[in-house]
Formats: sequence, structure tokens, C-alpha cells
Amino acid sequence: MSTDLERFLATDGRAEAVQRVRAEIDAKGITYIYYQFVSVTGRIMGKGTPADQWERIAERGFQLVYGSTANLFIDRHGNYIGYGPEASELVGLPDVETFCQLPWDPRTARVFCTLFRNREEETEPGSFLTSDCRGNLRRIHAEFERDTGLHLRVGTEPEMMWLKTKPDGTPSVDGKTKPYCYHIDQFAELQPAIHKVMEYAKAMGLEMIQGDHEDAPGQLELNWQFDRVEANADRLTTYRQICRQVGRELGLFPCFMPKPFMGVSANGCHHNLSLWQGDENMFMPDGDNPRMPSKLGLQAIGGMLAHLDAMTCITAPTVNSYRRFWDTGFWAPLFADWGYQNRTTALRISAPGRFEYRSVDSAVNPYLSGAAIIKAMDDGIKRNLDPGPPEEKNIYEAIAGGKNVKKVPMTLGEALAALEKDSVIQDALPGEMYTVFHHYKQDEWERFCATVSDWDVAEYLDIMP
Repeated sequence: MSTDLERFLATDGRAEAVQRVRAEIDAKGITYIYYQFVSVTGRIMGKGTPADQWERIAERGFQLVYGSTANLFIDRHGNYIGYGPEASELVGLPDVETFCQLPWDPRTARVFCTLFRNREEETEPGSFLTSDCRGNLRRIHAEFERDTGLHLRVGTEPEMMWLKTKPDGTPSVDGKTKPYCYHIDQFAELQPAIHKVMEYAKAMGLEMIQGDHEDAPGQLELNWQFDRVEANADRLTTYRQICRQVGRELGLFPCFMPKPFMGVSANGCHHNLSLWQGDENMFMPDGDNPRMPSKLGLQAIGGMLAHLDAMTCITAPTVNSYRRFWDTGFWAPLFADWGYQNRTTALRISAPGRFEYRSVDSAVNPYLSGAAIIKAMDDGIKRNLDPGPPEEKNIYEAIAGGKNVKKVPMTLGEALAALEKDSVIQDALPGEMYTVFHHYKQDEWERFCATVSDWDVAEYLDIMP
């Protein structure tokens, strides 16, 4: 019986696609290639080789330790996260259709890769590596589409802050612009960076559509056209890579930390969601109310609300993420409810035919969030979950009026506990993915809890007598 790896290599048209890339390499003078994948935290990992090795890597792949899917970090006890030093090496094979020349370095290209267990493994040799978040999303989405005839389309709103750098090149805590929301003059201050980002994004296949200056220092949101969930995840990853390069060129630091400043908005990454059957948007209203989603849409919202606590662990994935929920007054989406144009709830109908999941920040791994959203929606559809009536009031006014609304988890520790109890969302982290994610995030939470901070010293140093 053939393995997953062997079937991947035997995909119809792959051999011809490999040769088309060779022709592109030769025609464009490409001399080096990054073979990249995405770690549990959304970092871009991989290997680089001279371009004359293209055919060999396309056939045999590259090898790296399994722990590279967890950034090859160790926990607070000195143990490697997810995998021990005795673990085998993964095999990464390029997804040929993602090959792309880097516009800022035309001699170099990048290609995304799918990860497999080693060919010589004693158990399941050549099978898909389940700690490959990108591969998991593609497989989970394909299974959902086979079972339901539906596919998920996503448009993300990636906020980030352009910070000044110090003379030594390290980032400062000063934004490049003032915290004036939608102010064109502040937008113009960042126009050199915007032009560069747009130039590189267009060259790498991102169809940019709009942008604005948000209400934190140096904070921009640039948007591209929505697409299938796996394509959008690749584009968000590419966008981050572009921003890092533009920062190097212009002496700026692109900050994707969720909450670097108190008293101003955090860096969100709202996900706008819709389910489609072919080219038909299945969330479009099917009744007299032009704002009310279809029955299928309501079921999907019901599934999201039912699993919101566990999903928050994935979509607000750092200790710092929860500063966004506690620094209230900036439309922080900390209430587990839904509404129409209601920015105080976790879910809102942003336009006919789509809704916006707001409890997501700029540290999100879009491959993990996409898989979790699919699983939650699928459960809502299967169980015909009712999200209840939409909340049209400001949620704080509704609560003052007697409505009982629970909050999303307010710490990473609370969110981790919720994920441990939710088998549906755990299915979005199949096999070793959940082991790696839980180990990584539990260690992050424990390290935070064990740290004596500046706040501790200021608050308690002279506590007695």
C-alpha cells in the first residue's frame, strides 16, 4: 500500500509542474529557494538550497527535526516542546503551485511545503505529519467540503503597528505616527511603507483592496480580497513576511504583538466568514430581514458560540492577547454573543452574507484558526444549533438592562482549560498537533505565572510592615 508521501508525489500533473518551475527558475535567474512551512505559533520555518537542487528537493524533500514545528524551543524545565531529541526528522515536499519569486530579491524564491513523517519511521512511515498546521487545514477543509459540499471563505483584517527603531536597529516603544484613527495625514506619514508593501504584495499574488490608519501609534490595517480559508492563510503569512522585509528596508519595525500599548486599541485580526456551495454564498439572507443570515448561517454562528471558549485559546493565543480584553473601552470583543453592527460582541454581521469573528488578534496562526472555525461551524450545522436572537444594543447597555451574557476566557490559562474540555475544537488540532500546541501554550502560561514582573516589584516590594 502506498504512503501519503508517495501519493503526494504521484499527484496528477505534478511532474509537469516541477518542470514548469524549472523553466521559470532559468528564465528569471533564480539562484536560491526557501522551502518553508509554518510552526505552531505561525512562524515561517524551513530550509534554503541552491536553485539547481530544485528537482532533487521536489522528489526527495528536505529534512528537519520534528521539533521545528514548535520553533525548536525548550520549556521551562529544559525539555524540547512537543518532541524529544530522539525524534526522527520530518520530510518537507514543496507544494509546487506556491512557488514565487521574492520581489525584493529576484535571485531568491520561496515555496510552501507539506510535511510528512520520515520514510524510515517504524510507525506510519511517510504519513502526513500531524503537527503540520498548514497541511492539517488543507486536509480538514477538504474533508468538510467532501462531507457537506460547502467550503469556507475568509477575509482577514490584519492590524499591526509600525514602530521606530533605535540607532542599533532594535525596536523602540514609539510608533511612527500618532494614534489618530482614520487620519489621512498619519496615513501619509506611513505611505513609503504602504507603497513598498503594496508593490511586493501585488508581485506575490495578494489582491490588495483597501486600508486605513487605526487608532494606536503607527497602526495600519491593509486588506486583500477574501478567498478560500487555506489561500487566505497563506496570504496572511506572506503579508507578514513582506512587512518584515519592508521594515528592514525602511528602518522600521513591524509589530504584530497584540497589545504593546495600554490606553489605545490593540492589534486585532478580525476574520470575516462565509460558507459557499460552488459560487453561491450560503449565508445570504433567505427571509424578509435583509440583515438576518440564512438558516445555515445561523447554525454556523450557533456552532461558533457553542465552542467560543475553546476557540479563544487558538485565536487569542498569547498571554499578551488577554490584555486586549482587560483594557476595556476600545471595542474589545470580550462578550460571547452576536449581533448586527455590534462591535462589543465576539461575532457580528458585518454585511449581508458574511459575519465577523472579532475575538482574534494579530498573533493568530491562521491555519489553526481556520481549522477551528470549520470544526465549530460543522458542529453547529450537524446539531442545528440556535444562536438565539441578535443583540442590537451596545452589550454594556444590554447587561445593565438585565441581560446575562458571559465573557470569553479572560486569561490564557482559562482558555487552555476550556480547550482541554472541548473535543470538537481539539479535532482541529489532530494527532500530535494538539500535543505540541498544548505543551507550548501551557509552558508559556506557566512561565508567565512564575515571572516576577516590574508590576510585582512596584506593588509589593514595601508591602510590610
